[in-house]
Amino acid sequence: MSLDNKQKRESRDIESSRFREEIHSIPVRAGKRTYFFDVKATRKNELYLTITESKKRFDNNGNAYFDKHKIFLYKEDFEKFRDGLSDVLQFIDDNQPITSELDEMDEPEAVTAEYSNIDFDDLSK
Repeated sequence: MSLDNKQKRESRDIESSRFREEIHSIPVRAGKRTYFFDVKATRKNELYLTITESKKRFDNNGNAYFDKHKIFLYKEDFEKFRDGLSDVLQFIDDNQPITSELDEMDEPEAVTAEYSNIDFDDLSK
């Protein structure tokens, strides 16, 4: 491949990626998760939505990383998606048992530790 063709291809790739940049973004923090609602455009300038769920996790070495799941939603599906989401949210509202705010909070993880009986008088010896 000649240098000119390579430069043209890179230029097209840069131009193509420009169309996929976020046009509008709204992060929603919800407990341990963050949801991102991002509006992007196709090469033909048709807008679409990506919904990303991001959750902070830790590997075995204690290093943090983000586990992400992404949904792409295109214009032709907006109405069906909105109707389905509206229906399921209404179902939840109608059928969710009434609970107090305390019950709705995540329960803290149980902390277990082994303790030994230490006699502080023994420490001075």
